[in-house]
Amino acid sequence: MRIVELVFVTIHLKPELEALIQKDVERGAYQSVDEFVERAVQTLHEEEALLANDGRVVHEKTERAFGQFERGEGLTPEESRALLQEKKAAWHKQQQA
Repeated sequence: MRIVELVFVTIHLKPELEALIQKDVERGAYQSVDEFVERAVQTLHEEEALLANDGRVVHEKTERAFGQFERGEGLTPEESRALLQEKKAAWHKQQQA
């Protein structure tokens, strides 16, 4: 187990987590463990803020989707893929304009 000492706290990492972090650093995704941890903390805070601000909206959309699915209004996997392909093509066209 690796112990990472910060100015105000000590973090004990499980070997599996340390290995994952080291793997990301070695492949060049991050310059250091510090950079990895900094990005992870930032991402977590952004995600929590998004959920706090938009959690009600996400919940409402999820409930509406479940209701549609229960009424048989959902898309088949094929329909879903086709719709996503259409949206992707439209997005690419917009980016080229």
